[in-house]
Amino acid sequence: MLLQALVAVRDLSRLHDIAAILIRYGFGDLVSRMGLTHALERAGKALHRNNAAEYAHLPAPVRVRRALEEMGPTFVKLGQVLATRVDLFEPEWIAEFGKLQDSAPPIPYADIRLQLTEDLGAAPEEIFAHFNPEPLAAASIAQVYRARLEDGSEVIVKVRRPGIRPVIEADLRWLMRLADLAEGESQELRSFRPGEVVRQFSLSLRRELDFSVECRNAEHIAQNFADYSVHEQPGDAEDATPEPSPIVIPRVYWQWTGERVCVQEYIDGIPGRKLHAVDQAGLDRKQLARLGAHAVLKMIVEDGFFHADPHPGNVFYLPGNRIAFIDFGMVGRLTEERREQLIRLLLGLVQHEPKRIMDVMLDWTGEGVLDEPGLALEIQTFLDQYHGLSLKQLSLGAMLSDLVAILRQHHLLLPADLALLVKAFISLEGMGRELDPDFDIAGEAMPMLEQSLRARYTPAALLKRGSRAVVEALSLISSLPHDLSRLLRAARRGRLEIHIDVTHLKHVGNQLDGAANRMTVGIVVAALIVGSSIVMTVPGGPSLFGLPFFGLFGFLCAMFGGLWLLLSIWKSSRADRE
Repeated sequence: MLLQALVAVRDLSRLHDIAAILIRYGFGDLVSRMGLTHALERAGKALHRNNAAEYAHLPAPVRVRRALEEMGPTFVKLGQVLATRVDLFEPEWIAEFGKLQDSAPPIPYADIRLQLTEDLGAAPEEIFAHFNPEPLAAASIAQVYRARLEDGSEVIVKVRRPGIRPVIEADLRWLMRLADLAEGESQELRSFRPGEVVRQFSLSLRRELDFSVECRNAEHIAQNFADYSVHEQPGDAEDATPEPSPIVIPRVYWQWTGERVCVQEYIDGIPGRKLHAVDQAGLDRKQLARLGAHAVLKMIVEDGFFHADPHPGNVFYLPGNRIAFIDFGMVGRLTEERREQLIRLLLGLVQHEPKRIMDVMLDWTGEGVLDEPGLALEIQTFLDQYHGLSLKQLSLGAMLSDLVAILRQHHLLLPADLALLVKAFISLEGMGRELDPDFDIAGEAMPMLEQSLRARYTPAALLKRGSRAVVEALSLISSLPHDLSRLLRAARRGRLEIHIDVTHLKHVGNQLDGAANRMTVGIVVAALIVGSSIVMTVPGGPSLFGLPFFGLFGFLCAMFGGLWLLLSIWKSSRADRE
């Protein structure tokens, strides 16, 4: 309790700002149910509800998006992460979350310079031949500056905003409190697993605060593309083959890179959103779309380490029909097993095999399905929509979105890594269609998927997996006597423990705890009534209005206790009905 009180005092000002924004956008009931209203008013920070209906006319997704924007960088990042959870939210919510732009007013260079000097080991003017104090871009977590090294290389310097970490840590604490409340109070919200979403988001955001992690991600992907080239396929034009090393990843200058600052190669290219500039530069849109698709598919299918947000803002087009990727703060990782499942799923979609699709989906969700025949029928009906269509007419992004919608209807959720994967596929196809309206993602993916699947069943691959399985089996057999011995020793000493994890046990415990508290108050009230009645019959002692003071005081306490008890029972019954 003392620790919670200290945390609440430390975060009080930030909490007041968040609560005021939520009330302004019509979420005052949420603020009250979190117990924030009374806590803030006791601390002398009144919450004004005059403008509570100011935005009530807006749809709920719009109000949530605008509230997240006002609440600052942590919540903007949260919205961007939620935009990847196509398995949790309907398309209109995903569309609103996708509008969240990570931008913020720039802070003065004088406020940045002191921290930058500390991180670089010297003033920027001493490190760089030229340093432009005007920011190239300003985001919620960092500002980006352009500079030039002594050898003439153009670089960008990304600096974390001073003082941003304490604000984010305070926000994460209250997000976790909100998630715990949602899981405990609402069966509907519990199905979204808010606690798990916030924990994964917290881990992701803390990694993003460390710029050295982003740079290591960039180098990892750069190594995977070191000898990459897209080979010409039958039917392609002779000039459709890109030049060697067509994928560019910015170089990292590690001598000046750390947790709060990173220095990377400056990419002088055409931003992905400026398609008219692509035409003016004489670049081949079809070739760029094909190259981007092959690159992202390689990251996903072959490497299992991919750029999780390949939208046009993170892509530049370079002379020679090359593509540069930037901003590796959000990456996805896929195990070998996940990649095999993905290949089977995509092949099932393209080749119209519902059984294969259903098996993969059940492997992904890891949960029992209440209506498995119903799920199978929906998948079959879904595939029938695409019966007879050619590969060119298929849209893998739309098909994946429809599959995820089926999962939502059956209350099945994707693991976080797969939610990132689906979002990356949708972004990839959308960007490809913007470049080339005739872009055929299924046709580009099929050869790579079939090749990857065949590669898993070559003699060398089978021998490698077989030898690995034999080693694991021998290791298990060799450790079995020792494990059995420990188990028997613990049983003989009476120290054998069995842990049972019951779903929603915490919620049940909270209900039992509340019931016990009400019972205790009821007993105390009854004792006060009985004791006060006895005191009223005893002569002598102080009196008030001609009645024994202590007896009257006991009745007043019993009355207030009884009122609290009735109110508590009413609130509990109302929450259960909701």
